Amino acid sequence: MDLSIVIPAFNEEESLPELMKRISDVLTPLKTEFEVIFIDDGSSDKTPQVIESLKEEYPQIRAIFFRRNYGKSPALSEGFKIARGEKVVTMDADLQDDPAEIPALMEMIDSGYDMVSGWKKKRHDPLSKTIPSKFFNKVTAALSGIPIHDFNCGLKIYRNEVVKSMEVYGELHRYLPVLAHYNGFKVGEMVVKHHARKHGYSKFGFMRIFPGFFDLFTVLFLTRFRSTPLHIFGMPGILAFVAGFLIELYLTARWFAGSGIGGRPLFFLGILLILVGIQFFGFGLLAEMVSANQAKDVEYGIRKRID
Repeated sequence: MDLSIVIPAFNEEESLPELMKRISDVLTPLKTEFEVIFIDDGSSDKTPQVIESLKEEYPQIRAIFFRRNYGKSPALSEGFKIARGEKVVTMDADLQDDPAEIPALMEMIDSGYDMVSGWKKKRHDPLSKTIPSKFFNKVTAALSGIPIHDFNCGLKIYRNEVVKSMEVYGELHRYLPVLAHYNGFKVGEMVVKHHARKHGYSKFGFMRIFPGFFDLFTVLFLTRFRSTPLHIFGMPGILAFVAGFLIELYLTARWFAGSGIGGRPLFFLGILLILVGIQFFGFGLLAEMVSANQAKDVEYGIRKRID
């Protein structure tokens, strides 16, 4: 199998027939052996029936039907598990991603990338989506160290080994480039066309920025600090301890000079900072012990082996 296209769908009954036709029109002339994996994410409209009817016309279709709405990350996770193609494309079902971009994405993979993320440089979305997205992308790029402009673009392509190496859960679909980069894969970016929504309405809005940043810290902890947790807990612990120690040292000098310090708020602040610092540092050491104990079970990405 040359290519698998994984498409989560939630209440997209009007978009799917046109989307499938566009995919077929693009890939059939290329004589590419492909499959299209639809994951119905508990739709309440006729999306499941539409997928089943399209299967009669397009034998390349495979499908998974969730009992309820779980979200995009679980949908992608299940699609990745059954994807058989050497290359795996993900795209949204709302016709805003253009299947005509797939051949160019495949060429970038063939040029040496392991994953290529689309960049919706010119977006056709309301401000409630574009403003949070720009802020979110800049912060993510800065904290992760990956110079990508659009982490959350639905149109991406991967080598099969990349999707098989990632655990996608919660809302981590926003950070697939970060997870791939952490696993040692070469990540690139390509400008792609973005179309205005033709049917239905967006399932995402401004409020998604808050859980998005919680997930960002989760990803950073699981990637950059997973094997060295003391690096993230130790620094604030040391800073708090040193600040508390200096405060108490200053108050001790004042006490020797004859000033009363027992009722001063600064005295209690210093004690609090020392205790907090010890707790942070101790928690980091405990996390290091757990990490060291689990290190034997870590699976490392091996690009090549010669015996």
